[in-house]
Amino acid sequence: MDIRQLRYFVVIAEEKQLTRAAERLHMAQPPLSRQLKLLEEELGATLFERNGRSMNLTEAGKLLYIRAESILNQLNETITEIKDTGEGLKGVLSIGTIHTCIPVLSEKIRYFQEKYPLVNFRIYEESPSILSEQLEKREIELAIIRSPFKKDIFSIHNLPEEPFVLVMPAQWQEANTRTTIMLNEFKNLPLLLLKKGKSKERSYHQMFIDECDKIGVELNIVCECPDAAFLLMLVKAGIGATILPKSFVTFKVDEYVKLMDILDFPCQSESSVIWLKERQLSKSASRFIETFQST
Repeated sequence: MDIRQLRYFVVIAEEKQLTRAAERLHMAQPPLSRQLKLLEEELGATLFERNGRSMNLTEAGKLLYIRAESILNQLNETITEIKDTGEGLKGVLSIGTIHTCIPVLSEKIRYFQEKYPLVNFRIYEESPSILSEQLEKREIELAIIRSPFKKDIFSIHNLPEEPFVLVMPAQWQEANTRTTIMLNEFKNLPLLLLKKGKSKERSYHQMFIDECDKIGVELNIVCECPDAAFLLMLVKAGIGATILPKSFVTFKVDEYVKLMDILDFPCQSESSVIWLKERQLSKSASRFIETFQST
């Protein structure tokens, strides 16, 4: 058994078909089939159940798949680590982020590029759940994400908390006369709130709704959507007001919106840098995390 055979086996297991696996590996099907047969003969076990063209893992195959994935991941991470040793940092660093954390990430990338100009970045902007999946699949090394998110499999560096602010159209009369607001004043405001699909995690907008419920304030929610940037566009169009982390809005503030501090909303925005606990990070990723830890 060699590394090449393990790579072939993993691709076949994922594609569940020799033809698709051969296409993905950019090779002909007969030599791929032959390598699989040699692997099964060496192990003395049938790794796949053939059902027409479809191939499903046997119990032996499932065990080998788990071990093969682990071996290949360790090999790839070892190669990266060895290449980093004794060299200036270079290569590609893949990072995920949610939209409202882009200002924080942008600042760190600018600082990092000044110190390590040979490192290039590949940025993925997705929802927290998709970023978590990308980390688990090792498609990205790090993610900048806001709570809530599942925490049991990740190492976490928490960033400083920040307040939420009310963002309203600049043409509203209140925008020109006030800079603060209380929860009991939200009753008559048309509100635009984030709605994150079927997520079971309690979002900060749900926390806001719960705080208003406690004091008997019935909110006028005119629109819900899953994208903070789109909410901000709706605010600029004069449709309503929304609640967003202060750093995100300050980064995008212009003459079309005004901000008001919410004096009695106790919740703070919590953001974190996260990475997979069991993964050996590249030196570039480790250095990037240090830029957050030093501030």
